[in-house]
Amino acid sequence: MKKIGGYIAIFGVLAIVLPFFNLQLRLLTWIDNWGETVSWAIKIGLIVIGAVLFLMGNKEEDESPNSMPKSE
Repeated sequence: MKKIGGYIAIFGVLAIVLPFFNLQLRLLTWIDNWGETVSWAIKIGLIVIGAVLFLMGNKEEDESPNSMPKSE
């Protein structure tokens, strides 16, 4: 989950930043067809969902019974 969340968040950030350099990810070109407001909502949603998945993946790794105890 952590890795997938990280990728989703990175795609969201790239979808926001790259148009300032006249670039765009081909995978996310469909977002602009929905209009400016919906486009921004999808981009911000990608970042939020990616961050949530990233943080949830981090907790799952800490709480797993197979993990080694942390040394102090």
